[in-house]
Amino acid sequence: MKIAFIGLGNMGGGMAANLVKAGHEVSAFDLSEEALARAKDNGCTPFTDATEVCAGAEAVVTMLPNGAIVKAIYTDSIIGQANDGAILLDCSTIDVATAREVIASAEVAGYDMVDAPVSGGIAAANGGTLTFMVGGTEQAFKRAEPVLSAMGKAVIHAGGAGAGQAAKICNNMLLGIHMIGTCEAFAMAQKLGLDPQTFYDISSVSSGQCWSMTSYCPVPGVGPASPADNGYQGGFATALMLKDLRLAMEAAKTAGVDPQMGQRARQIYEEFAKDNGGLDFSAIINTL
Repeated sequence: MKIAFIGLGNMGGGMAANLVKAGHEVSAFDLSEEALARAKDNGCTPFTDATEVCAGAEAVVTMLPNGAIVKAIYTDSIIGQANDGAILLDCSTIDVATAREVIASAEVAGYDMVDAPVSGGIAAANGGTLTFMVGGTEQAFKRAEPVLSAMGKAVIHAGGAGAGQAAKICNNMLLGIHMIGTCEAFAMAQKLGLDPQTFYDISSVSSGQCWSMTSYCPVPGVGPASPADNGYQGGFATALMLKDLRLAMEAAKTAGVDPQMGQRARQIYEEFAKDNGGLDFSAIINTL
């Protein structure tokens, strides 16, 4: 399949490379010359124009920083430029309202489109083991699934347009809450005289077990390898966790709900991100 890929950052670069590995013909666009050079090394054909990269594409995949950029790219460079009948897939994490608006515009123009944000981080993007949460019609999902499967281990239809974004921000709100709780528990255990490894050995097989404990432990040298073992570099940046928590609070306001733990997690990460936005979000343990 001829696929256009727009947005070759930390996540998009690995995702585009995996599409090439799966046998697809990938044309790639990014504003960064360095990102384009890496994409070329990975077998993509680089383009310096977002409209031109879509010419002749049977599918267009986007991985962009925010809703405003997503809306602008689809309005100016994709809708009406990609082949008639192309399937459009936005893998960015953005607000639900913008996702629904862009999909509606695409559908009016005759395209099938899904919002398909991801879970898994940079390592999963590079390794092709992402989880995709997909919003859109059943027809759009079926068309998007083979493309997404080349980049991930799980592709789940969450519901109609915007449902993928809803699932992503709710999941990451829970992740942010869990990580803070996990860090607090480790900090308190140590103050009470427990060795971190001993506490891990107990909690990881007890009722306090969670992904932040057993798969992404915030304490260096404890549990499977994680960003904590690399000075909290790589992984999922604090700035991105804060972005998702802000999106979650925006969605909560629209839905008329009051997620108090989510609000507190946003406040904690907002303060931490002022000087530590580039560190992995598990580095929050250093403040406790």
